[in-house]
Amino acid sequence: MLDMASELREWCLSGRDFALATVVSVTGSAPRLPGAALAVDETGSAIGSVSGGCVESAVYELCLEVLETGTPVSHRFGYSDDDAFAVGLTCGGVLDILVTPMRRTDAARPALKAALDAALDGRATAFARVADGPGELLGRGALTVRPDGTYEGTLYGGTELDATAAAEAAALLAQGRTATVRVGADGGLCGEPVTLLVESAATPPRMLVFGAIDFAAALVRAGRFLGFHVTVCDARPVFTTAGRFPDADEIVVDWPHRYLDAEARAGRLDRRTALCVLTHDPKFDVPLLELALRLPVGYVGAMGSRRTHRERIARLREEGISDTALAHLRSPIGLDLGARTPEETALSIAAEIVAARHGGTGIPLADTGVPIHRPAAPAPAA
Repeated sequence: MLDMASELREWCLSGRDFALATVVSVTGSAPRLPGAALAVDETGSAIGSVSGGCVESAVYELCLEVLETGTPVSHRFGYSDDDAFAVGLTCGGVLDILVTPMRRTDAARPALKAALDAALDGRATAFARVADGPGELLGRGALTVRPDGTYEGTLYGGTELDATAAAEAAALLAQGRTATVRVGADGGLCGEPVTLLVESAATPPRMLVFGAIDFAAALVRAGRFLGFHVTVCDARPVFTTAGRFPDADEIVVDWPHRYLDAEARAGRLDRRTALCVLTHDPKFDVPLLELALRLPVGYVGAMGSRRTHRERIARLREEGISDTALAHLRSPIGLDLGARTPEETALSIAAEIVAARHGGTGIPLADTGVPIHRPAAPAPAA
């Protein structure tokens, strides 16, 4: 839902009544992940998507119904073997969807507006609602939760439930995750269960590109396209300029290992971070990789020939890097696409990063039997 914050905030500012349908959980193969949303306003205008088309019409009608009645509903959509033309997912998956009213007078509206404001301002925020539980709680209220656990709004289950929900939401926000969590309706671990849907809008993941070369410029563009905050770092000021890397969010002239150490000490790296070492020069990449392979980041790749790779591995072993740590190094960097140009090479690196993030195999889908749409992989906090 927070990925369409701009449009939803405009609806809030203009005083529109609307209903919000949000994917709560996904079982099996399905095109959208939890947090995907469709909103329908009082005029029948719609934004967003919950299924890529499979059940959109049925969810649209549910939104109109909820907008009229003011009563939240939850609904499960799955594939019907008895009637393949029934409303459902042709891919065979199951979607649980929560549809809540967001009218001007609804209790969840102020918390929603606060979450949209924070997301658009680039501030980390989580938005929590009851997705399953007692009817008096289902989708009635909402919390907007900040990284420090403070919050505004209410779930209408009392302060204990609000406090527990805020703590759970802050934990998921620290990981940049959108997910469900179960708690007790009284705020404890016992009693009637309540399922919370927590949607996180975290700061963008980081891509650190070391080595101010032509291949780096193409990789910067690919990283920006994938939603990364991209930094280029090199110790050579003549090459490390904004003119050579206009798409980078940040240009740093420093020794790579020194800059990486400073970022790690400042707590600015996490499991979503991708480190791309394109220097292929031992005086740069050995001390850099020695540090990088000790950090809890999501991806570490290094450019170079297979001969360079073998020599680099030998040097890293001499520096005391274990075989377990070396197993996390993607070298030579990228997937085997037969890439030659900087753009093709950037595509191969970006594809490997995506595969690493989601547990993909990197081989043609036609040659695998794995689901096309996988559940989102957990991303533990660094």
